Amino acid sequence: MDNELSKDTEEFLVQLVRLNGTMKELFSSGNVALFTEMNDAVKKMHAVQHGSADKVLEALDPECAVIYGNFDMIVKLLRTTEEGVIDAATQKGLNKLLHNIDEAVVNIAAAVGLV
Repeated sequence: MDNELSKDTEEFLVQLVRLNGTMKELFSSGNVALFTEMNDAVKKMHAVQHGSADKVLEALDPECAVIYGNFDMIVKLLRTTEEGVIDAATQKGLNKLLHNIDEAVVNIAAAVGLV
């Protein structure tokens, strides 16, 4: 990708790094309250990407779709829990969705030269 990134791409990447850091904290702590922080980062990423004609952000769309779709599924899955209790099956589903998001984050970071 280009060495010169647009302001939109820079803001998108700030949110991507924020999402990654929050996921790291979620994996280490198990604190499901961090999904709120993740949700905010994902919403901002989506707003930046879909409000921009930047070619870099357009090229990242397939990986972004993975992040957005899997996060939507996390929200739906969490809404099915009774009083916020996460049973083993729900945890397995959450882990798979989080893994998919993590993989897409790494792929985007590699595509823009962050890793």
